[in-house]
Amino acid sequence: MSKTLTVTDRTRMSVEEIYQDLKARIGEYTPDFELRVKAELACEINQLKVQRNAVILGHNYMEPALFHSVPDFVGDSLDLSRKAARTDKDVIVFCGVKFMAETAKILNPTRTVLLPSLKAGCSLAASITAEDVRALKARFPGVPVVSYVNTYADVKAESDICCTSSNAAAVVQSLGSDTVIFLPDEYLARNVARETGKHIIVPTRLPNGTIHFDTTVDFQMIGWNGRCEVHEQFTVADIEMVRSQFPDVVILAHPECSPEVVAAADFSGSTNAMIRFVEQTKAPRYLLLTECAMGENVAAANPDKEMLRLCMVRCPHMNQITLEMTRDSLLYMQYEINVPEDIRVRAARAVERMIAIG
Repeated sequence: MSKTLTVTDRTRMSVEEIYQDLKARIGEYTPDFELRVKAELACEINQLKVQRNAVILGHNYMEPALFHSVPDFVGDSLDLSRKAARTDKDVIVFCGVKFMAETAKILNPTRTVLLPSLKAGCSLAASITAEDVRALKARFPGVPVVSYVNTYADVKAESDICCTSSNAAAVVQSLGSDTVIFLPDEYLARNVARETGKHIIVPTRLPNGTIHFDTTVDFQMIGWNGRCEVHEQFTVADIEMVRSQFPDVVILAHPECSPEVVAAADFSGSTNAMIRFVEQTKAPRYLLLTECAMGENVAAANPDKEMLRLCMVRCPHMNQITLEMTRDSLLYMQYEINVPEDIRVRAARAVERMIAIG
């Protein structure tokens, strides 16, 4: 779950103190001059945070210098959603991507929610629209809709309940329905289908552009074709290559990876679940199949354990959030995220049901 970072009160730290803290955590792979520049930015951000009465939420995929210097809380989508709902601060700065900032606004509409970069989107969230969901509900009337939290507000508003990678199976089981529509991540849906014993159908797009479902087969879950552009790149061949060189490695895969990759790994779970696994494991070395920056953050937090590097790709959307942009977000109060009230109210029901399941 999300946690207060180990520095007791960052707002009182000097530039030198922040620099020394960052050096101890990430100095092994970060040039010294870069650490000093980032320490100055972090100090300025922490002072602005007090002036604006703001809270900073940092997703596990934030780059290490930001992750270890300015957030009041770090975690995965579910944990940070809870923090957003409970904060009494006037301003919420979400160091993540747009759908996360939208979720914070959905849960705490009276607060000002800022996203440091308007370019911080998500390929998965962009893979489905509210119109797509309405078409699916018309095609499969009465079937409850589960939408991954990695969707935009208008899609959440068309859904019965949201889920995260950490509670997806529990959400599906909570509905008590023979059939479920699960959107939009194809791989997460297939992994959940396997875990819950359901057979899934996923659409194909015909040459004329229409969406086709093969309903001649038995099915209990209806999926979609969305994929995370980071996690879909990991392959079973990657795992086999690493195991051939390091037979004692423990491999952890995010459930947005393909079912074949998840099956070949030793453990699959949300970003927070992977962090807890690393904290508790006695394995001689481990490997995370997820976003690159998170691997560096986990390694920095567990210096006594050996992490193998298989950093194939950095999320281009998460990578938009920098210390400079976070500073400017608070300095100029940019970029504010708003959700139309009619959409917000309907989306809030789906998100709150997700949070209640935990």
